[in-house]
Amino acid sequence: MKISIKDISGASRGEHEVKFEIVENGKGTQAVHDTVVAYQAAQRSGTACTKNVGDVAGSNKKPWRQKGTGRARAGSFASPLWRGGGVVFGPKPRDFSKKVNNKTRQLALRKALSERLKAGDVVLVDELKLVSIKTKDFVNLLSVLGVEGTALFVSQDVDANLDRASRNIPHVDLTTSESLNTYDVLRPDKLVFTKGAFEKIEARLNKD
Repeated sequence: MKISIKDISGASRGEHEVKFEIVENGKGTQAVHDTVVAYQAAQRSGTACTKNVGDVAGSNKKPWRQKGTGRARAGSFASPLWRGGGVVFGPKPRDFSKKVNNKTRQLALRKALSERLKAGDVVLVDELKLVSIKTKDFVNLLSVLGVEGTALFVSQDVDANLDRASRNIPHVDLTTSESLNTYDVLRPDKLVFTKGAFEKIEARLNKD
């Protein structure tokens, strides 16, 4: 598969032959699902914590005597039945992360990129070096590249000018080729790669 290369003025700079195997048919669908679920689970902080009967501060004294008051028996102010008492089976801090092996992650990323390439959602730019950090200049760049809706820009390295120019534009995110994951590939309407970043991704996907 070949994709066209543009420069920041929108002019054609030839074509690039994709150097990883395109995933066809239904292969890799389960890998994508498992990887995205694992990614979203790992984003959970897992810090929710409730106090059980033993954690609630207060006296262990019996609220009132066992018999003779006409009221129901009560043994503790920390009873779950009482306001301010302990919580039964409440959440405790935990790790929500799920294990996904490297081959599954690689297949998932290759599958996700394959689908976006086949759908024409990938834009390849020879370079994304911005002289200006003005937001309006970045908006013009989006227009020139034909990028509408949500977009993810993938560069070879962190670019301070690119970061500052795009900071005030909603629905536009930046990442690097090293940090790109399956969830990032699936989320935006358009993926904009620099040529160097795309080649790094190809190298990642061709590793055994």
